[in-house]
Parts: sequence; C-alpha cells; structure tokens
Amino acid sequence: MRYIMNCLENYATFDGRARRKEFWYFYLFCFVGGFFLPALHPAIYWIFLLGTLLPSLAVGARRCHDVGKNGWFQLIPIYNIVLFCTDSETSENKYGPKIK
Repeated sequence: MRYIMNCLENYATFDGRARRKEFWYFYLFCFVGGFFLPALHPAIYWIFLLGTLLPSLAVGARRCHDVGKNGWFQLIPIYNIVLFCTDSETSENKYGPKIK
C-alpha cells in the first residue's frame, strides 16, 4: 500500500528513481482498478483512468532512471517489458543515489 501511496503522492515527479517493487505494485493497482471499475460504472472507470495516467507515466520514468535509461524509453512497447524487469543499478547514477 505504501508503494501505491508513494506513486500517488509523487504523481508529477519525473526525476529520481523508483524500484521495481514500487513500479509493479502501482501497475497492479492500475490493472485491478481497470479490470473491476468498468463493471461498476463507465464514468468511474474513466475518472480512475485519467487519475492514474500521470502517476503511471511518472513512475515509469523514475523506473527507467533506476536502470540508467532516459524516461522516454518507457514509450517503446516491447523494450519496456525487459526494462521494467531489469534490476536496479547497484550504484549511484546520473538520476540519483541508489535507493535499495
């Protein structure tokens, strides 16, 4: 839960780094919400979708930074699957200090 809250609190923070756990917990939250909310009401689903769009892009950029890549790499569909499963860089990089 703290990882999801961290992503929502830093919804527009595109600098810094995000661990795999933070990234994947937030995307699991988005997946579950995107799966169940349309059954309740389409308007609730669209509000959820729009509300999580910016935090999703921000945590994706921070995840790219954690492996030493530019945040724009998250826009390459096939590449980002490998990128988001890659372990963090073990030392400080140009995007910030090690966070593990």
